[in-house]
Amino acid sequence: MKKVGFIGAYDKTDLILYIGRILTVLGKKVLIVDSTITQKAKYIVPVLNPTMSYITEFEEMDVAVGFNDIQGIAEYLNKPIGQLEYDFALLDIDRGENAMSFEIQECVENFFVTSFDMYSIRRGLEALDMFQVPIKMTKVLFAREPSKEDDDYLNYLSLGSKVIWKDERVYFPLEMGDQAAIINNQKISKVRFENLTSMYRDGLEYISSKLIGEEIPQSRIKKAIKEI
Repeated sequence: MKKVGFIGAYDKTDLILYIGRILTVLGKKVLIVDSTITQKAKYIVPVLNPTMSYITEFEEMDVAVGFNDIQGIAEYLNKPIGQLEYDFALLDIDRGENAMSFEIQECVENFFVTSFDMYSIRRGLEALDMFQVPIKMTKVLFAREPSKEDDDYLNYLSLGSKVIWKDERVYFPLEMGDQAAIINNQKISKVRFENLTSMYRDGLEYISSKLIGEEIPQSRIKKAIKEI
């Protein structure tokens, strides 16, 4: 099972669900783990009888809410960690202590997801400040327009933390059209890409490609996105 960390205080739930859906269309078994304070997945992923911690199925993915580590998920499923039958576990994390308990230093990829409002940046950086070992991360930036000044500002604020920024960056637009499409998907409890902007879909494709590597051709990933 390959773990992938999505760290930060910015709302990442829909983004992670969309990436997970692409992976399932590509034939992968996916676990989404919402370990955030707000536990937004509890409210947008349908579940009949939510408890303090549970796992439910949504759009061919399993969604886990209320767990603080992989061991707790394994115990819930009554299986050893080594027998969990997932290809990917996508971790939604907004606290440094959970980043450590999920051992994100062992993740195949880690993404820092933020916009440039001060709450998202400063709370996200609080999580980074708790890293106990150096961890490489890719920036996923939600902004109206890519800006070198914003990027430099984030680099400046993260000085002193153990994060090691990778060279590549992923930009998602803050567009009302995307937000309207996301809200409509929530209303109908479906994952659909047809009304997302091309830039948003390009970001989903890039992250999915990084996770899949060379195992599946880029053309198949593009086709999967068109199918959803």
